[in-house]
Amino acid sequence: MLRFNHSSFVTFTLMGIPGLESQHLWLSLPFSSMFLAILIGNSAVLFLVVTEPTLHTPMYLFLALLMVTDLISTLALMPKLLCLFWFNDGDIASSACFAQMFFIHGASVVRSALLVAMAFDRFVAVCEPLRYNTILSHSLVGRLGLLAVAKGVILILPMTLLLQRLTFCHKVIPHTYCDHMAVVKMACNHTRPNRIYGLFVILLVVGLDLLLIGFSYALILQAVVRLSSRDVTFKALNTCSAHLFVILVTYVPALFSSITHRFGHNVPPHAHILLASLYLLLPSVLNPIIYGMKMREIRDKATKYLCRESE
Repeated sequence: MLRFNHSSFVTFTLMGIPGLESQHLWLSLPFSSMFLAILIGNSAVLFLVVTEPTLHTPMYLFLALLMVTDLISTLALMPKLLCLFWFNDGDIASSACFAQMFFIHGASVVRSALLVAMAFDRFVAVCEPLRYNTILSHSLVGRLGLLAVAKGVILILPMTLLLQRLTFCHKVIPHTYCDHMAVVKMACNHTRPNRIYGLFVILLVVGLDLLLIGFSYALILQAVVRLSSRDVTFKALNTCSAHLFVILVTYVPALFSSITHRFGHNVPPHAHILLASLYLLLPSVLNPIIYGMKMREIRDKATKYLCRESE
């Protein structure tokens, strides 16, 4: 068996979607459409939050950080994926592969941490509305944002460093991007530490973050059921609706993809890869739409800006 002695000198080849190689050009149409929608939608929301002083509140600052995270994840994934679909150029140096992995997986960790911070924001808004601005100061928002970034770096950097000790026997990765486990399977030596650490990261990120989000919403529901007015109760729940929708579009595809990958032995490989790719793109596509529809301030500022431009 051919062995590649050091990861620094390996050039991998991304296969794309196994079994659908002949359809890559057609598949590029929905993927490029999603890419364009992500760039326009997230950039528009980010522009509104940055340029409108009235949107410099904790909730919208967290939203801006979420938009930046979605853009980084998409820009790490899509250029190489479209080169693969359009020009059949799947070659990627190991250093570029590990960098792509770092930014894609790191952005996923940061996104999850930001959703926890946003759950805390909603908890304070509902349970401590009079102290909202006091508790969630701009300095605290900044520290929580830095903590989310630090979490992504601290958890994902060792993942890429552990890969560099491996010897690779295979170069063709049956995936659209450098997914951690897909690259680990290319190695021919002992990969148990890589697999254990990857599982640890998944459990820590998804398990702990969902637990913290669930705890925040349990306290919110406890506070809401004590409210005497139905209108006040509806208003309190409505303030959380956009965040709840974002949680659903972030975690449900991820969990579904993970379950089918581990237990769906009868699911064809191309379905696994499509699910994994959509899991990365769907939240970034839908987040601006959800917040644009659910948050009146975003709608009003967008309408105001468009009308001003048309005059």
